[in-house]
Amino acid sequence: MAAAKRILRCVKLRIYPPFRIRLLSSTSLDEQSILQQLSELLPITNKPTNPIPISQIKTVETPPAPKPLTNRLLSPQDRLRGIFLQKLRGRSAVESALSSTGVDLTVEIFSDVVSNGNLSGGSMVSFFDWSIKQPNIKIDVGLCNIVLRALGRRKFFAFFHPILERMRRDELRPDLRTVEILIDSFVADRKVSKAVDLFNRLEEIGSRCDSDSLNVLLKCLCNRSHVGLAYKSFHSMRGKIEFDKDTYNVIIGGWAKYGNVDKVESCLRMMVNDGFKPDSATYCHLIEALGRAGRVDDSVKVLEELETNGCVRDTTVYNSLISNFISVGDLEKCIEYYKDMLSNNCLPDIATYHKLISSFLKARRVADALEVFDEMLDRGVLPTTGIITSFLEPLCNFGPPHAAMLIYQKSKKAGCVISFKAYKLLLMRLSRFGKSSMLLKIWEEMQESGYDSDEEVYGFIVNGLCNVGKVDIAVPVVEESLRKGFCLDKVVYSKLNNKLMEMNKVEIAYKLFLKIKDVRAVANSRSFWRSNGWHF
Repeated sequence: MAAAKRILRCVKLRIYPPFRIRLLSSTSLDEQSILQQLSELLPITNKPTNPIPISQIKTVETPPAPKPLTNRLLSPQDRLRGIFLQKLRGRSAVESALSSTGVDLTVEIFSDVVSNGNLSGGSMVSFFDWSIKQPNIKIDVGLCNIVLRALGRRKFFAFFHPILERMRRDELRPDLRTVEILIDSFVADRKVSKAVDLFNRLEEIGSRCDSDSLNVLLKCLCNRSHVGLAYKSFHSMRGKIEFDKDTYNVIIGGWAKYGNVDKVESCLRMMVNDGFKPDSATYCHLIEALGRAGRVDDSVKVLEELETNGCVRDTTVYNSLISNFISVGDLEKCIEYYKDMLSNNCLPDIATYHKLISSFLKARRVADALEVFDEMLDRGVLPTTGIITSFLEPLCNFGPPHAAMLIYQKSKKAGCVISFKAYKLLLMRLSRFGKSSMLLKIWEEMQESGYDSDEEVYGFIVNGLCNVGKVDIAVPVVEESLRKGFCLDKVVYSKLNNKLMEMNKVEIAYKLFLKIKDVRAVANSRSFWRSNGWHF
């Protein structure tokens, strides 16, 4: 009755409901006629309903509340980093927003948040303060090293103090890794004087000025090409800090990188006068210095006199000698000393094989490179992802892709991880030679490895299919790339369009032209926005 009255009121006020009620033939709109129509539309049965016992009533389980859209689209790291884009004011507001993300924080997630992205120094410190309050995070020296390393890489040196002060308050003593992070951050930014000053004030942050911390300082300076300053610091600390064998080896290694044999021999005499016996690392640096100075024959004499000096030939010594012969282009001598290395029961490491294979590929001796590569896998030495990419890069610049495919297949069979760049190199080379079936197989394996296709990958696929005339497969690939927002290169699209016109597929070419036109307009607009700083 109440519903009918509401409908009647709407009719009188000319506020019509979203549905239409067909009235009777009479023109008068009275309450009785409306009630009559409602009774016809909604008949009421006089039969009593059978009541269901309460015990038989099934409780309807309410489904769990769906997760927010941001939780489904963004990773935990991005959700945490996104909090700092809101420019919240106050520590409580920031910590409340971080807790509302519902992220189960771990050390891995913490490391990814501070190491990647573009957080400011203050945001990193705020995130660190919130993180140490979480149940799965325990504050220790390793956690502090992570955030100090992230601050140092972005040159946020002013925010070192809050982290070091927190370590002092929690009675966490900095280890050698902490000292290395702090000193290397200043040296990398060419603030060498601040690095030396920090070393002199290590006791203020809870560390010690001893031979170990001095070796860290000298190593950071030598690795960053500040050998002269390292040598000066070495002499200034002489008599104040007790040196050890590693101290001399670090200085000798720094001068060896520049081929300064006089300085190397001077430090070597100083080392012997102080009562330290040169070891294999010392002679390794001496061989390296002689090789960089062009005195390869003298470096061979050092190897031959090594055992008379009381040292044993090891892998690092042979690696230095092999590098000397590679620098002068004498690959036969490299093979000779590689075999001598095996005969003396010195097991080659990944550095040995990397030097040999790279030198063979540079000289385009592909058969020798593949032979050494097979021997490396047989000995159980697995190359890293970057080393595999360095092998594939020269192979994909000359000759057919057969050798590159062999290295790829054997590496994948051995369980090595293939990088996205390596896949793109293979796709580029296969598309140029028109190996369409192999091209599609590598593309499928790339997607199975978890890599998403980008604009270059789609361009390689379409180009390879067009080279063998398989435009029927190329068109769906182009449409897939357009759905993802990628616009093909103009040269590749022109090749596909010409193939379609040659096969008299004008309608397909025209429809594809319209789709590419729309996507290209969006891409041009996006390029214009970003050139003006509008990141939509």
